[in-house]
Amino acid sequence: MALLAAVPAAEAGGLVQLKVQTEARSTVVSKNRLERFLAENGCQAELVFDQGAPSHLSFSRGQGVGQPLLLAVNRESTAPTPVWVTRATAGVRALAELRGRDVSVVAGSDPIGNRLALAALAEKGVEPGPGQRYETADYSSALGLLLHNNTHASVSELGFVRPFVASQGLVITWQGQPVEGAGWYAGRLHTKANTDTDRCLTALANLEREDDRQTFQIFPEWVYRFVAPQSK
Repeated sequence: MALLAAVPAAEAGGLVQLKVQTEARSTVVSKNRLERFLAENGCQAELVFDQGAPSHLSFSRGQGVGQPLLLAVNRESTAPTPVWVTRATAGVRALAELRGRDVSVVAGSDPIGNRLALAALAEKGVEPGPGQRYETADYSSALGLLLHNNTHASVSELGFVRPFVASQGLVITWQGQPVEGAGWYAGRLHTKANTDTDRCLTALANLEREDDRQTFQIFPEWVYRFVAPQSK
């Protein structure tokens, strides 16, 4: 993960500091495109990726620290839901039937693509070893291993994978509970009466993945847009 040194707000010419928790290998393109989008929408901001840096707003992949100001939602405008997906032709009727089978998961700290789905397997006595568990960089790659018959099942997110179910002959074998938490939180520099920060929140709420997929490379692949907690 690329790390950029943070500049204290007082030295950054009044820029709003946006801190992003990401596992993207490259952040330069996304950073430039998101900063440009925000500027065009009245938000003069600088993105930083140093997790120790102070910020006005901070994006967390899980339950963040502080007050949630915008929640990340999937394509269906709901909280993300972890699922196990198999090929319809495989005839898998239950998670227990994945014992001894190769599976694909998403590497990293996003609980949707890894931890929660593996916990569901473990409850059924299925614990894929290193040689049976293929970790990928994103949800598309995990699903690709399944579609190319390299694995028997793939972790995914319900809103992300649903468009592929019918067209690719897939079956949702297991569906977990929706998981809230990912989104933008008030940072240490945030104050309630901050017009500049409010402009940034308004701009972020008007951004969708379909507008610019390169911008969204720094967010988990299931993230489609951001909404105010009370509007979800």
